[in-house]
Amino acid sequence: RGTTDMKGFVALAVLALRAAASRRLTRPLALVLTHNEEVGSLGAQALVRDLPREAVLPRATIVGEPTSLGAVRMHKGHLKIRFTIRGRAAHSGTPHLGRSAIEPAGRLVVALAALRREFESVHTDTSGYFAETPFPVINIGRIRGGDAVNVVPDRCEVEIGVRLLPGMTAGPCIERLEAVARDATGMTRLEAEVINDNPSMLLPESAAIHRAALEILGQTESRGVSFASDAGILSRDLDMYCILWGPGSMDVAHQPDEHLDLDELERAGQILETFINHFCSN
Repeated sequence: RGTTDMKGFVALAVLALRAAASRRLTRPLALVLTHNEEVGSLGAQALVRDLPREAVLPRATIVGEPTSLGAVRMHKGHLKIRFTIRGRAAHSGTPHLGRSAIEPAGRLVVALAALRREFESVHTDTSGYFAETPFPVINIGRIRGGDAVNVVPDRCEVEIGVRLLPGMTAGPCIERLEAVARDATGMTRLEAEVINDNPSMLLPESAAIHRAALEILGQTESRGVSFASDAGILSRDLDMYCILWGPGSMDVAHQPDEHLDLDELERAGQILETFINHFCSN
C-alpha cells in the first residue's frame, strides 16, 4: 500500500535532491515532506503554522500526486462537515418519554441526497476540466447513532464531504447546507461542525511552472482532477505556484494491488531531473 500514493514520488524526489546537491545550482531547490494529507492535510497545515517568518520557500512547486506523468493545474476542494442531532433517551417500551435523534437524521439524509442531485446542475468556468463530474459533489459518508435497539437514541451524527469546484468558496456552501439541515430536521439550533476545509487549487494557465511543464512533457492542454491535495493549502496560504505531477494512477491508489510501472517510474525520474535543470540550473 502507498506505492503509488505517494512512496514512489517521495523516493524519486529524495534521489533527485541528492543528485542535485553535487551540482552548482543557480536557484534554490527545496524538498518538503508532509504527513497525513489523507485526513485533512495536517502536515501542510503544520507547515503553514510553524514555518519561521524569515524562511523563504521557492514559489514554483511540484506537488507529488499520481497523475500518470501529466501536469495538473487545478483540483477540487474537499469540505467535510459533521451534523450532530440530539434527542432524549428513553426505554423503547415508553418511547413517548424520549425523542429519537435518528428519525430527524433520516430526514436530513434524504434532504442532502436531494441537494446532491440539485448540485449536478451547478457549473462554473472550470467545469469543463472535470469531464466525469463537472459539478460540486456531495457524499454522505458516515452515520453514527444509537446504543441499542431497546433504547430511543439521543444522538446521531451525519458526516458529509463536498467536493467544491475550483473558484468556489466554502462559506456559501456551508450556509446552504445548514439551511437545508434546519428545514429537514425542524431544528433551529442544529450543530454543524466543519471538520476540515481543504481548499481547491487553481493555478493560472500562464504561470511559468505550468508553461514549462507543458513544454517539458509535450502536453498540449490544461488538466484538472477531482481529488484534493496539499497544493490547495500551499497555494492559498503560502502563495506557492503549484502543479500536481507524478508517476502512477489514482485508479490504483488505496487498492490491494496498488502498484507502479517500473518503466514509468524510471521515466519520471528523468523528467524530474529535467524540471530541476530548467528551474534551478539555467
